[in-house]
Amino acid sequence: MSSLTVAPTVLAHLEPLDGLVLPVHLSGERGRNRAQGLPQVAANDDRSAVLAWLARYKDSPATLASYRKEAERLLLWCVHQYGKALSDLTHEDFLVYESFLEDPQPVDRWVMQVAQKAPRSSPHWRPFAKPLDRQSQRQALSILNSLFNWLVQAGYLAGNPLALRRRKSVARPAKTSRFLPHEHWAQVRATIESLPTGTPRLALQAARYRWLFSLLYIGGLRISEVCNNSMGDFYWRRGADGHERWWLEIRGKGDKTRAIPATDELVSELMRYRNARNLALLPREGDTLPLLLPLIGGCRPMGRSGVHELIKDIFRKTAARLRNLGTDHEAAAAHVEQASAHWMRHTAGTHQSDNMDLKAVRDNLGHANIATTSIYLHTEDDTRHDQTSNAHKLGWSV
Repeated sequence: MSSLTVAPTVLAHLEPLDGLVLPVHLSGERGRNRAQGLPQVAANDDRSAVLAWLARYKDSPATLASYRKEAERLLLWCVHQYGKALSDLTHEDFLVYESFLEDPQPVDRWVMQVAQKAPRSSPHWRPFAKPLDRQSQRQALSILNSLFNWLVQAGYLAGNPLALRRRKSVARPAKTSRFLPHEHWAQVRATIESLPTGTPRLALQAARYRWLFSLLYIGGLRISEVCNNSMGDFYWRRGADGHERWWLEIRGKGDKTRAIPATDELVSELMRYRNARNLALLPREGDTLPLLLPLIGGCRPMGRSGVHELIKDIFRKTAARLRNLGTDHEAAAAHVEQASAHWMRHTAGTHQSDNMDLKAVRDNLGHANIATTSIYLHTEDDTRHDQTSNAHKLGWSV
């Protein structure tokens, strides 16, 4: 089925959603699928309705970016490729769109033509980095299904054409497969420990990789939390037993905060990293330096895409090193190669669960609110700190 059923309506250059102007006849103001009752949102055109949906995720940057990408692709396709408003789309139209996701044509209009991902403000920006594989297509349509369900609930659309889509039976990997077992984590550590350090730049680069993976493994941090928190979020307090313990306060998803045990290992790695950057070994209260610093560019925090690429680079290097060890290591190499930043969060949680109370793991990962004002809860926190320090170790060889 061709994805080029209708000639493009306008423009050779695609504008991102931020600056997208819908032609009047494609705005959706009179879409055939518009609900007749009183809507619960102020939006009166498709772009405004999509923006209202996206506004719900402003406190979750990673989710917002993912959802915006899929809604943006659909709106741009409607305007520039298909000649229909989003609120005119039918079940059959989405069959055409699914084919388009698999092969966006013309390529020079839809797919990035530069080596590195261009910023959204660049004339080289395109909606796709490459055509989507089956799994990515399913993910895209799942996100759009959520969008359309919400537009129906909001009284903007009369129905969801994606609800008629056939749900193909696929063998989904078990949730526990999206983590690194201990032996694979050991291989990742070995890769980081073998990074070259022969020049000042290489040494600084290796130190950054080691610190990043230390944060991800001990803290179970999300990429957004690595980017958005600072060195001054480390602090110490005296426990109910009189012992002093270091903590890392993280402002995370939903703008909620949690206190992560800064184990002796993690504090040691913090000092190691800061020493490599010629900083005082321990941060002071109010230190605004990002948790992870760029090699160049001063003290600005790194972007999520840059941190994601650092993590993927280590996984690729680990997979290549395993393959060089022989065909017996192919399965391990393939598994590590699939890994993403969020796998490290699952890895941290899974490995902690091996030896720790699940409540402590829950609080470490921020799956529940943490109260810090009661001496009794502080006592529980002290126990959690000790459990994390004793049972959950990085395992660097030196």
